[in-house]
Amino acid sequence: MKLKYFIFFIVSGWAGLCNTVTAQEKLTLQDAITIALQNNYDIKLINNNATIAKNNANVGNAGMLPSASGTFSTGGSRQNTVQTQSTGTQRVTDGAKSTNMSYGVGLDWTIFDGFKMFANYDRLKALEQQGQVNAKAQILTTISDVITAYFNMVKQQQLVVASDSALDISNLRLKIANNKLEIGRGSKLDVLAAKVDYNTDTSTYLQQKNQLATFMVTLNQLMARDVNTKFSVASDITIDNTLNYTELANQMQQLNPYLQSAMLSKKIAELNLKQVKGSRYPQVSLNSGYEFSRSTTPTGFNTKFRANGLTYGVTASVNIFNGFLQRQNERNAKVEISSASLSLDKVKQDISAQLTSAYQNYSTFLELVKLEHHNVDIANQNLDITLEKYRLGSIAPLELREAQRNAIDANSRYIDVQYQAKLAEIALKEISGTLNIQ
Repeated sequence: MKLKYFIFFIVSGWAGLCNTVTAQEKLTLQDAITIALQNNYDIKLINNNATIAKNNANVGNAGMLPSASGTFSTGGSRQNTVQTQSTGTQRVTDGAKSTNMSYGVGLDWTIFDGFKMFANYDRLKALEQQGQVNAKAQILTTISDVITAYFNMVKQQQLVVASDSALDISNLRLKIANNKLEIGRGSKLDVLAAKVDYNTDTSTYLQQKNQLATFMVTLNQLMARDVNTKFSVASDITIDNTLNYTELANQMQQLNPYLQSAMLSKKIAELNLKQVKGSRYPQVSLNSGYEFSRSTTPTGFNTKFRANGLTYGVTASVNIFNGFLQRQNERNAKVEISSASLSLDKVKQDISAQLTSAYQNYSTFLELVKLEHHNVDIANQNLDITLEKYRLGSIAPLELREAQRNAIDANSRYIDVQYQAKLAEIALKEISGTLNIQ
């Protein structure tokens, strides 16, 4: 059998997989991310929290607007009464019915509270911003998870093809061994060894296909759709090799959502201190209202009563002493600012360390990609030469098997370092806040 038939087997392996996946949905990376952003439950939950924070950020919730309330009450009684007058005369009434009814509208407006309402409004706006930042962080995490899972499938798909190609070579070796045995130039031992290796490669191929199916379920889960949906992914791993550490570090300072959230937490703590200090100042409120009341009492001095009109006034109060709680609350608020500042410094250090480590991995794996690509070429050339020598009977089967394993290992390492380089790229873009669907 000529070497061209071996090449035919490898090409057939790719073609067979392509024919299988073309019958399924072709899922691009952009489509996967779009579906995940629409369906992912974690994103929906964090968006709900962000919406609540946005709804809360208004002047009314901050206490800047007046409050108005309407009241209505009605009632009555039925009593048996005995009234003794100063002259000694008694007045007895059975079933005396009394009624009362009132309604009105009241208005209360705090016009000064030590500037607490302004600090509270700023705090609510900061919480709204933090909700948006947290939503961005969850979106970045989801995109990162989807990209990782997507290229994990690409990697596994390549490993399935490599296993299928190895299986074709083992099948070719088994056929050559059988042909040699039939014409008296081979041995039964070579046939059995070839059969064992063929079964081993078959087992590896089936395990790789099973892992591919498992990773497909994982990606479907991240996209929050039916986990039994079948689809295919891209056939290769593309790596962005243009990332620059200095640019990433500058982008991280501006765009990293965890750093932004820590900054907002410190701002919120500072605004909380302003609110606490506001209790040292007096609180002034305006109040006004309109009320109508009516009552009937047949046994009273006036049997009927009715009144209506406006009420108004000003109330002021100031905290003189509350058991040193004011001083305690201010001290605690200052401690919270210190804690928020420490958390901010820790986040800066953590993400800087993550960026440095990720960039080191990124640089190393880019070099390994070049090296392993060269090794794959060498291993495949060696396998081609060894296979031809085996066909001619000039080498032992073990030498062919060793060359085959070297080629399989070289291909597996090349696929893996590509995947690891892609993971490092994803990590860098996530840390810098620049991860997108491209």
